[in-house]
Amino acid sequence: MNLPGRLQIPSDVLRIAESLEGAGFEAWCVGGAIRDTLLGELNTDYDIATSARPEEIQQLFRNTVPVGARFGTIAVRVHRRFHEVTTFRRDVATDGRHAVVEFGASLEEDLARRDFTVNAIAYHPLRHEWRDPWHGTTDLDARLIRAVGDPAQRFQEDYLRILRGLRFSARFRFAIEPATWAAMQAAADGLPRLSAERVRDEWFKGLRSAYSIRHLTELWLTSGSARVWIPELLASPEGSDGSAAMQDQAAGRHVGGLTSRRGVLPVLEVDRGDDDLRDPVLLTALLCIDPVSVLVRLKASNAEIARATGMVTGPEEPDSVAAMDVRRWMAAVDEAADDQARLWHLRHGAPPPWAAVMRGIRERGEPLTRKQLAVSGEDLREAGVAPGPAMGLLLDRLLALVVDDPELNTRDTLLERARSLV
Repeated sequence: MNLPGRLQIPSDVLRIAESLEGAGFEAWCVGGAIRDTLLGELNTDYDIATSARPEEIQQLFRNTVPVGARFGTIAVRVHRRFHEVTTFRRDVATDGRHAVVEFGASLEEDLARRDFTVNAIAYHPLRHEWRDPWHGTTDLDARLIRAVGDPAQRFQEDYLRILRGLRFSARFRFAIEPATWAAMQAAADGLPRLSAERVRDEWFKGLRSAYSIRHLTELWLTSGSARVWIPELLASPEGSDGSAAMQDQAAGRHVGGLTSRRGVLPVLEVDRGDDDLRDPVLLTALLCIDPVSVLVRLKASNAEIARATGMVTGPEEPDSVAAMDVRRWMAAVDEAADDQARLWHLRHGAPPPWAAVMRGIRERGEPLTRKQLAVSGEDLREAGVAPGPAMGLLLDRLLALVVDDPELNTRDTLLERARSLV
């Protein structure tokens, strides 16, 4: 790879680097932003690695937040935006989950502790110099994910690196270098040491960013990661030992399908810009036999778990595209209607045939819930209906009437029907 003579670094980042260098410290742009820029992707979120210690960074800049001071990271605010500035460091102890770091390292030592060669490239934003001791640019050219140094040691230091490697491979369509891949598989038994929150974040990030979701799931399965954290993840029907998936990634091929609890899915190639279909909760429901258990295990939010519950408990689709059937279905699935429609879209590769009917029902404000009834419990009480379970059942019967025929949803009509039902 021919490295550019200079990169267009955001002015805020240049200002931070100038301040550090002016105070006698080194300041280099490092990490994912450098990698992405070299791959031609737009990125303005540059991180800075520096010889300044955390307390020196805080003394130099007025607006800072110690987001990870113990690990050397201080967020510096310039023009209402924060940029992470991290002290050069080396690991002195690791347990597969957390590291004890020592400051005072050199840039080369700092790059040596990084996970993959493509993330161990540094650029000096003022002198326009490059440092690439681990030949990350060569691996960018070869479209390879390769661990820095000894792969087994890298993963034993932090098992989350396994999941990060899978995410990068699926995002960039990079193959995983064979020794790195073998070390990932060998280290998978260490994944239980990770916190559920860190695993969830990697799973969600992967679903949002993967060029091919099919390849991401294949990698989780064949690396052993799914066995540890998401055993409910569905396998490709043809099965694989991992080598086929790696070859497909390198060639950018998309083959095969995924077996769902509700049949065989088409290949999952969802535009990364489609936020509705790239929703990680939605995709977890699609890809897993029991998505609720997965999200509980990964400590997802209550709202996310509730969404998955709604997707797996309600009917998948209306009996027909007739307005009455669509209203009945929408009333039955309630808040899960949009998620169910998106699931249908993912399974069939096109919006559901009742999508336009559903939009029309909403635009017309046709009643689907008790709150939309033209009468309330108080109206029924004044009409002589005693409060209690019987009133709730009566409201449900009135709702069923207006779901079938929205024109019945007037106060007088419903009170008359209520009296006749009582």
